[in-house]
Amino acid sequence: MPTLAALVLIAAPAAAQQQRAPFVIAETGQGFAKLDDAVNAVRDGTATILIAPGTYHDCTVQTGGKITFKAVQPGTAIFENQVCEEKAAFVLRGRGSVVDGIVFRGFSVPDGNGAGIRIEMGDLTVTNSMFLDSQEGILGGGHETVRRITIDHTTFAGLGQCETENCSHSIYLAVDGDVVVTNSRFERGTGGHYVKLRARRVTITGNSFDDSKGNKTNYMIDLSEGGTGLIAGNTFVQGPRKENSSGLIVVAAEGRTYPSTGLRIEGNTATLAPGAPGNPAFVADFTGQVGPLGQNDLGPGIRIFERRR
Repeated sequence: MPTLAALVLIAAPAAAQQQRAPFVIAETGQGFAKLDDAVNAVRDGTATILIAPGTYHDCTVQTGGKITFKAVQPGTAIFENQVCEEKAAFVLRGRGSVVDGIVFRGFSVPDGNGAGIRIEMGDLTVTNSMFLDSQEGILGGGHETVRRITIDHTTFAGLGQCETENCSHSIYLAVDGDVVVTNSRFERGTGGHYVKLRARRVTITGNSFDDSKGNKTNYMIDLSEGGTGLIAGNTFVQGPRKENSSGLIVVAAEGRTYPSTGLRIEGNTATLAPGAPGNPAFVADFTGQVGPLGQNDLGPGIRIFERRR
C-alpha cells in the first residue's frame, strides 16, 4: 500500500494541472483549457467561470444556463481576434449572462458586425470591462427573452464602421424592455453611433462621450425607434471628423415603435471640440413627444432642441 507521502506525490501533478487551468468553474473547482469546454460543462445550470490573467485567442457559444464570466483580476483577461459563428468572442443565448472585468479587442468579420459580445437570448450584465478596436462592442437583443441589459463602468474605444453593408456601433441593442448604461466611457469612435438602441426604456447616466478623436462618427445616442426613460449626468464632446454632425441625441429617426412621452434629458454637459462643425442640435426629436427638456449645460455653438419630421 502506498505511503501517505507517496499518495501526496502522486496527487500533486494533477492538483498543479488543475490550478494552472485558465478557466475554472468556481462552484466545483473544475479547470479547463478552453473556455467553451467550461461553458459546456455548466449545461443548463448556474455557475461562475473564473478566467485567469492572459491573452486568449478563444471564443465561446453559451447555449444554456446562467453563467458569470469573471476575470480573476479585472482587466487582465484579454480576448482578441477569435470569433465564434462569424459573430463575436462571446455568443450568448443561455438563460442569462454576466461579464465582469474582461477585455475584448480586435474583432472583425465579413458582414461588418464583429463584436466582443453578441447577446441573443437572456438578460445580460456587463461591468468593469473594455471593448477596443473592433467593428462592434456589444451587439444583439431582439429575442423575447432579452428583457434587460445593464452596462456599468465599462470602456468602449475604437469601435464602429459604415464601410460594409451593415453599419456597426459601439453598442447596438434591440430590447423590448430596459437598457441601462451607467458610469461608462465612449471614445475614439471609428464610425456609426456610440450608443444605438431600439428599446422601450433607457437609463443612460453618468457616462463620458469623448468624440474629439473620433472619425466618421454619427450620433452620440441614437434612440432609433423612440423610447422613454432618463438621460442624465453625461458629458459629451462633439468631435471635428463627423460623418453626421447634426445632432448629439436623436430620438426616433427610424421609427416610432416606442412612445417617448416622459423621456427626461437633464443635467448633461455638452461642448464642441476644436474644429467641430457648429450648430448641431443637442436633442433632435422626430416624435413630437419629447420635452420640455431639463436644465443642460451646453457650450457655444450647440442648439438645445430641434423638432424633425
